[in-house]
Amino acid sequence: MTNFEVRQYDAAGRLGELTVPRAGVTVETPTILPVVNPHVQTVEPATLASEFGAEILITNSYILHGSDDLREPVLEQGLHGLLGFDGAIMTDSGSFQLAEYGDIDVTTEEILEFQHEIGSDIGTPVDIPTPPDVDRKQATEELKTTQERLEHAATVDTGEMLVSAPVQGATYPDLRERAAADAVSTGLDVFPLGAVVPLMNEYRYADLADVVAACKRGLGEVGPVHLFGAGHPMMFAMAAALGCDLFDSAAYALYARDDRYLTVQGTELLDELSHFPCHCPVCTDHTPAELDAMDADGREELLARHNLHVTYGEIRTVKQAIRSGNLMELVDSRARGHPAMLDGYRALLDHAEQLERTDPVSKDAFFYTSNESARRPEVRRHQDRLERLPVEGDEVLLTEGSSSAQYDETWGVLPPFGPYPRELADTYPLTAEVPDRTDRAAYEAAADGVRRLVDLHPDVSFTLVHDDWPATALDRVPDRVRLRDLHARD
Repeated sequence: MTNFEVRQYDAAGRLGELTVPRAGVTVETPTILPVVNPHVQTVEPATLASEFGAEILITNSYILHGSDDLREPVLEQGLHGLLGFDGAIMTDSGSFQLAEYGDIDVTTEEILEFQHEIGSDIGTPVDIPTPPDVDRKQATEELKTTQERLEHAATVDTGEMLVSAPVQGATYPDLRERAAADAVSTGLDVFPLGAVVPLMNEYRYADLADVVAACKRGLGEVGPVHLFGAGHPMMFAMAAALGCDLFDSAAYALYARDDRYLTVQGTELLDELSHFPCHCPVCTDHTPAELDAMDADGREELLARHNLHVTYGEIRTVKQAIRSGNLMELVDSRARGHPAMLDGYRALLDHAEQLERTDPVSKDAFFYTSNESARRPEVRRHQDRLERLPVEGDEVLLTEGSSSAQYDETWGVLPPFGPYPRELADTYPLTAEVPDRTDRAAYEAAADGVRRLVDLHPDVSFTLVHDDWPATALDRVPDRVRLRDLHARD
């Protein structure tokens, strides 16, 4: 896909550049596409650009297509003229309405031609959004229909307009993976992961992580990945670490309409706040009581602006985390905001092997911030690479303490990574910052590393000198390894 270039990775997170030729702009990813309702604009698109730096937004072409008030104006003025926005504009096709109401009166070819005619920069075919948990037969049949429509979409003359290829498959990982690979085969440009909003609405972030990971296995590293309807900032870091590049949502406006106030930890009700925990212009210039006393329209606009400040602020935080190589630390931090997010983080770590494929081999630092850190891709990579490291001699000491001349060779041991040649002690990730009060998970991960090394060298005799490891860790060490506590008296 020549329109998308990855500049930097962290885990599966990507700093990229999406070139949108019809708009003549290049969008830095990851980024958010604010949803703009063409009938009701809580925040004007021009303000999205000037105040929040929006480079791209999304609106619904099906609404425009069927609108008595807007169809002719958008055909005459073009989408950019109607909305007053100079950046890139993506359009949805009516698939959401199809999911909600069961039928729409437009075909893939008709809606793509309409999107092209009104000047959309990224168009979308009419796919079948298969909701989570449906039976496999329905998911398979609807997936077949979606793929047929994507293949047809690839034959429609859309000029410079990019065309997306939505990936469906409900909550079946194998269907998601296959659908993603089939979407890539069409040669289309952007890959939205569809029908995931119900998972987010129900706080099923673990299931969401599994769905995204399956889609990414099928997609590989081609094209930008768009997580449809993902507008709450609390989950941007996790989704980015799984490899999502584009997010969209109307949450900033819909939440404001209901007096809901976004934070990266969750959502608050305005009437339950005494102080604003934010430094955006809205929150520094007003108190919760002042907003609460405003008329509905004024309050809604200011809350929407705050919600946008938080949203774009978190996108910038995610970008900087990828650039600095500490995205996983950010994911860990955000996971502490809600138990369901912690479930999502743990599910993400189930895919550590997949994330490790694009994770940089060297970064500035590794911070051990929770027991989940013991399952990070860096730990897995270190232990996988033990097979490349030679062991010299027949008697080898593995120790958290000092070396001993009684042995042919001495290796260091560092929880959670496990054993390592001492000459690598000053290399990443063995320079990790680990708390003095190391938790059980770190010791257990280190013990798994010991087992890995011992299994690779069946003819070598190993002695492990440990610093008061818990029994659950020592039970993972092979029986043929001699054990000594670093502080035990001989």
